[in-house]
Amino acid sequence: MTPADNGHDVYVSVGSNIERHRHVSKALDALNERYTVLAISSVYESASIGFAGEPFFNLVVQFGTTESLIDLVRSLRMIEEENGRNRREPKFSDRTLDIDILLYDDRVGDFEKIRLPRPEITENAYVLWPLAEIACDLKLPGSHRRFGDLWSAYDKTKQQLTPIRFSWQGNVLPMVSMGHPDRGKGSPDE
Repeated sequence: MTPADNGHDVYVSVGSNIERHRHVSKALDALNERYTVLAISSVYESASIGFAGEPFFNLVVQFGTTESLIDLVRSLRMIEEENGRNRREPKFSDRTLDIDILLYDDRVGDFEKIRLPRPEITENAYVLWPLAEIACDLKLPGSHRRFGDLWSAYDKTKQQLTPIRFSWQGNVLPMVSMGHPDRGKGSPDE
């Protein structure tokens, strides 16, 4: 099944630094229940950025949806809130669950108070590496650069990432190209 069969092609980042395995698993369960999940990256551990906190687990998930962008935002916020997300906390603080829309089809610009593609894609290793893992040949919307090439050129000394063994529903991640054979082709430099 391709994203076109399900409306919109979406990539989100998922992160947690509080009861990390539990909250990431619950996020994957919720996304899998609501959407057609096509690919899940490996899970990476990274230091907190912008504050002194516990390390995060981070990954990227691709799925198809028929929801409009604003409805998707509401659905993802509901998943975060069901997992104890407190929106009154400072921007840079511990998180039970953080789900950010990275790509919604190939939209470029500001939509519903969301900038697409999300700027963190090219700024943070914990977003770019897992995205390049499952969408190596996909081009950054508004650019002619593939995610695999962006990761190859990224200064990997800026942020330390450690791939971790993570099991979800009896499978060890990543689960790449589960339903979309032309996603994830190639292998970005690690």
